[in-house]
Amino acid sequence: MPRLTWQKSSFSGGESEDCLYLATAPDGTLRLRESDAPHKVIATTPARLGHLIRAVKAGRSQ
Repeated sequence: MPRLTWQKSSFSGGESEDCLYLATAPDGTLRLRESDAPHKVIATTPARLGHLIRAVKAGRSQ
């Protein structure tokens, strides 16, 4: 896998260990990981991530 440039979410807490990171892969898909398990990486598309974010904001994440 190519080296990814990870960006910390602006909603992640300062110096805490509860941080979410996002990176764009060369093929345009997105990669997500948490600071407490950086070796576990989730792949998704921008459209699917957008759908998830809208659902969570609307309270439909249950």
